[in-house]
Amino acid sequence: MIKILLFAGLAEQAGTQSITVDDEKTTTDRIKAYLKETYQLQGIERAMIAVNEEYKRGESDVMSGDTVAFIPPVSGG
Repeated sequence: MIKILLFAGLAEQAGTQSITVDDEKTTTDRIKAYLKETYQLQGIERAMIAVNEEYKRGESDVMSGDTVAFIPPVSGG
């Protein structure tokens, strides 16, 4: 099982801050596509991705037991 954490506007759009998927192995790109299709998350393409509290760039492998966080850009003043 892989735990997915959503923050700020992404959590609001999905209606939850935490989602689990029952995969043994996948990638951050597949998770992103799943979230975009299932929850119609706008702006997920611009979100920073962290796997087990380590920021990742590009596609990364994700294994069962991992936690993946999607953190959208922050704006404000």
